[in-house]
Amino acid sequence: MNIWGCIECNMRKQEIYDIAIRCPLLHNVEPEGCQDFIDNGRPHHVLQNSYFFHQGEPATRFYILLSGQARLTQVNVDGNQVILYHFGLGDGLGIIVALSNMNYPASAQAIENCQALSWDNETTQRLMLQYPKIAFNGMKLIANRFSWLQDRYQEMATQRVEQRIAQTLLRLTRQFGKRVDEGILIDMPLSRQDLAEMTGTNIYNVSRILSKWEQNELILSQHKRITLCNSHALVLIAEGR
Repeated sequence: MNIWGCIECNMRKQEIYDIAIRCPLLHNVEPEGCQDFIDNGRPHHVLQNSYFFHQGEPATRFYILLSGQARLTQVNVDGNQVILYHFGLGDGLGIIVALSNMNYPASAQAIENCQALSWDNETTQRLMLQYPKIAFNGMKLIANRFSWLQDRYQEMATQRVEQRIAQTLLRLTRQFGKRVDEGILIDMPLSRQDLAEMTGTNIYNVSRILSKWEQNELILSQHKRITLCNSHALVLIAEGR
């Protein structure tokens, strides 16, 4: 089915194109190549709390988000869940493993109703041969993700919980920040349990630290939404100062 006929009842063709080309896989690819790549995508609607894919399944497709938000989660050998990453518009889910013919090492869950495009491995490889810049971008994605994971492991091993939470909030602000009267709103549902799973700690520590920051007017927390009221102070905490 043509993607435009399936999705354009909710999104215009130009809007789909403008969001999809945000994906690093398409950076600096000529417009004809971007259009060809997007035209080969298959539309998907994923309901809130449903999954794009599950940990351990064969990685046969990857996705680019056109609307909504999603998160990447992993269950370790002890049965504990860790939140690895959050995805917004134009982000790619499962790109690296889909290019490597691996099993998905984590699960991707919609935290809102999502619309996305997806590509299977065969189609992706054909398009990469046709447009080498896409293949080069895929290599850069793998390198950048490896560097990102190294940084997160270093944080877990060397930094205090308060630093890790501050750094996580600042990262989410860069991804999902929205200017409001009180400061910068992280425009996504974010529970204390979510923060615990993202920072390698427990909900007690997260609640204690957020309550202290709220008393000191560094943040405002309401209805699973966190607003940074004093970003500079959080930067100093994140830097260990």
